Amino acid sequence: MFNSFNSVFLFLGLFFMCLQGVQAQQLPQGFVYLDKEIPDIVYEVRYAGENNFMGKPVRGYEKSRAILSAPAAAALAKVQKELISKDYMLKLFDAYRPQKAVNHFMEWARDKNDTLRKSDFYPDVAKKDLFELGYISTRSGHSRGSTVDITLVNVEDCSEVDMGGSYDYFGEISNHYSNQITPQQKKNRELLRLIMRKYGFRSYSKEWWHYTYDAEPFPDTYFDFPVN
Repeated sequence: MFNSFNSVFLFLGLFFMCLQGVQAQQLPQGFVYLDKEIPDIVYEVRYAGENNFMGKPVRGYEKSRAILSAPAAAALAKVQKELISKDYMLKLFDAYRPQKAVNHFMEWARDKNDTLRKSDFYPDVAKKDLFELGYISTRSGHSRGSTVDITLVNVEDCSEVDMGGSYDYFGEISNHYSNQITPQQKKNRELLRLIMRKYGFRSYSKEWWHYTYDAEPFPDTYFDFPVN
């Protein structure tokens, strides 16, 4: 009898643990996993790994997945469809970003001794100036769930289209209309911008890869649920 009761309690305990695990992975209403909605995008979620300006995984990115508000995801699917007709596809570096990740950026920025990836991402900018210059903010539009960081790749081999500057590079060359890039690189950036604009996304002048959906459903809410 004792063993039977123990077995029942053990089963119930495991059941509720599993149930809690499932519930923890459910997204807030109005959000979707992009790889389920647009599986043919090339995904490289940089903040889930070490290839980013901090040089380490960022807090809140528990898995290398991309989350976005449902309306923004539907619009991005239309962008992808049109790009494929032109022999291009989207590559995504970031989408929804938890506020805890932004807080992690701020902690990192205050540590003047942590310059592991300076030569790769901000060689000409003093770390203390990253906030003032608009490269890092105490709040990010990404946390509202309708902003993406993207580039173009060729359909044939998924190679990145030359945009004249790398993702998350803190410098003038990242400005959308930088004078430091070639006419072809400007044309490539403009191709992306015009198609994104067609489907309701606005660009950010300082970052050629950054786009926000105009009709974002949560314009005043900064979310903090993890990416998992």
